[in-house]
Amino acid sequence: MSLTIHPFFEPASGSYSFVVANPESSTCAVIDPALGIAEDGETLNTDTADLIVDWVQAHGFVVRWILETHVHADRPSAAGYLKGKFICAQTAIGAHTPDVSGYDVLLKEGDKICLAHTCGRVMETPGHTPGCISYRFDNAVFVGDTLFMPDSGTARCDFPGGNAATLYASIQKILSLPGQTRLYVCHDYGRTVDGGCRRNRFVTTVAEEQQQNIHVGRHACVEEFVRLRTARDATLKAPRWSAVSIPANLACMAPAAIDGLLTESRHGSH
Repeated sequence: MSLTIHPFFEPASGSYSFVVANPESSTCAVIDPALGIAEDGETLNTDTADLIVDWVQAHGFVVRWILETHVHADRPSAAGYLKGKFICAQTAIGAHTPDVSGYDVLLKEGDKICLAHTCGRVMETPGHTPGCISYRFDNAVFVGDTLFMPDSGTARCDFPGGNAATLYASIQKILSLPGQTRLYVCHDYGRTVDGGCRRNRFVTTVAEEQQQNIHVGRHACVEEFVRLRTARDATLKAPRWSAVSIPANLACMAPAAIDGLLTESRHGSH
């Protein structure tokens, strides 16, 4: 399989989006595209999404898929925005996402994501949310928020429908893949859980996570993980923009509709 993978970073939320392209057929998929919200909460921006549009057009690709790994709570998705730019693309999210609407396709375990003759597969990886899925293209897996860099651990499980034991099982499913499998994460903040700083990263490997992940590495058992994850989640605040991001992302909203949610939020409607 001859695919190219290009990352795009949205700094306000520390989010990574990816374009997975098949140069032989000039087709591609966009995974977890992000919109930005200004620090003051007044302005929505399409800066990162526009970089994706520019990159795709500069390389002459046709977007077949706009893929979400889950409903992001910390920032609005650019899926609705990109659908307006790439009208032939299909928007898709996990079929087990509660109350979801507005997407073209709801995906389940084993479903194909085809870029001409090259196909990826859907892996159901719930736990962070009940609808989380990952996308496997040969030796590359896009894991959303399920796993982070080894020094940052794993996703929180205290959102509605989240479950630490379920997340543990999903992570073991990913870590059962060959050690050289590359794992592309949706977030990195350039810091570790103990407050240290480092450069931002977006890709790790199964072997690296098995050996070094501070939450599940070195064969941590499910009971140990559930205790650790539950204790840590109890200290976490709700994501700053969750009141806007969750309804926007459930409905695959375009920016104009999301701006309306921002206005309501500023006036105390949420």
